[in-house]
Amino acid sequence: MVILSAKQIHDWDQYSIQHEPIVSVDLMEAASIGCVQWLQQQNYLPGEFHIFCGKGNNGGDGLAIARLLSKLGAKVSVHILELGQLGTNDFQINLARLHETDVAIHYIQSENHFPILPPAIVVIDALFGTGLNRKLDGLAAALVQHINIFSHNIISIDMPSGLLADDSSVGYHIVNATHTISFQCQKMAFMMAENEMYTGHIHVLDIGLLNIFLSTITYEASLLEIEFIKAIYHPRSSFSHKGTYGHAGIVAGSYGFMGAAILAAKACLRSGVGKLTVHTPSCGYDIIQSTIPEAMCKVEEGEQYIQTITDTATYAALGIGPGMGHPSSHVDLLDALFTAYSKPMVIDADALTVIASYPALLNKIPPFSILTPHPAEFDRVFGKSKNDFERVRMARQKAKELQLIIVLKGHRSFIAMPGGINYFNSTGNPGMATAGSGDVLTGILTGLLAQGYAPEQAALMGVYIHGLAGDHAAAMLTEEAMIASDITDYLGSAYSVLKKQRG
Repeated sequence: MVILSAKQIHDWDQYSIQHEPIVSVDLMEAASIGCVQWLQQQNYLPGEFHIFCGKGNNGGDGLAIARLLSKLGAKVSVHILELGQLGTNDFQINLARLHETDVAIHYIQSENHFPILPPAIVVIDALFGTGLNRKLDGLAAALVQHINIFSHNIISIDMPSGLLADDSSVGYHIVNATHTISFQCQKMAFMMAENEMYTGHIHVLDIGLLNIFLSTITYEASLLEIEFIKAIYHPRSSFSHKGTYGHAGIVAGSYGFMGAAILAAKACLRSGVGKLTVHTPSCGYDIIQSTIPEAMCKVEEGEQYIQTITDTATYAALGIGPGMGHPSSHVDLLDALFTAYSKPMVIDADALTVIASYPALLNKIPPFSILTPHPAEFDRVFGKSKNDFERVRMARQKAKELQLIIVLKGHRSFIAMPGGINYFNSTGNPGMATAGSGDVLTGILTGLLAQGYAPEQAALMGVYIHGLAGDHAAAMLTEEAMIASDITDYLGSAYSVLKKQRG
């Protein structure tokens, strides 16, 4: 599914109106019918609704929803926010239609007109939609605060009022929706962790806009879904052997942190790699040999930390970072590695911390390598960001500038590509917010690279199946009880989904 800017969404509406052809008020009617059908499916009918409308097209949606709900026997009250301007044409048409029903219409001209909202009613927020481009103030801000205080069941139409579609809204007055019913595509605001408290559960309805429009624009980003990933996935050939699927190397572990190396190594093997060698300090030899019999172990100089890395040239892919620590000597270690190994590699965890202490290393990383920072690591490497939007923009910029793939980890992990194409992941859950989850991702990505997937493909497929395995683990074990190794254990389940989808 595509993720578009507010302007692109407006242009998509206009394109459909011109080429369908369909008049805008009928497009509004289609959106409102979709919302009411959703309310029926969620068993909100019959019931009592208080619908808050601005005087733009979002308010027009609210008026149409009010009329349709009334016809279905719901008790409906409409509250129109008066800020001294005329309503849009489609708002006025729907207001005239609503006057032909018995729906109670109230006008909010001051805080004295704010209604009391009993706990049992459902609030529908149709004050401001995607077109909002500024912080709410005055009466509008006060009304949003009033709604948030008095209601616990709020359904926002298009966007929670006060939330900007394309930029940060930190510190703004925003409706705290229980559900958001949006239309046709995802919005950038829905991808950002800073907005989770406002959007609630997001539902995207298809209202029949013409998909041919999408071939005329460049997307803000795309949401990774199974249809895209199954096209990347390559099932095994019947006549293949372990050499077919590559030899991966993982540089990981230090005294007290060998668990990270184990997690990455097991995930790499479960991802389907043909062979794996783990490079470790001497303190890790017995641990690797006894816990991962399928992997080979190369002991490097150093008792507690790896001092040197040797014999990496033959690997089809290399992953580095989990649990390796970050002593000052690792700056020279990474410098030497980036010079000796020219193929794309996976860089995570402690390796990123070392790079943050010596940023000149960024320019020595082999092109199309995959960096997998969480937000704090990203800020250490690339500089502090004020909000999620700024961090995503920085990831885009640095991916192009450095010719690297940057996976900014989170609930909706963001994958920034060197060519400027960007993705958000659709799989994963809060149960994956647990120690070692990132080490598992490093192993998966390294294994996919070693199997011959292009770096872009490995990044997208790896992030997706990492989240999908986590979803399967959570479904069986609960989000609270799952641990990082459970993600690896359910990789087989994730691959089964891909196989079934391919047929």
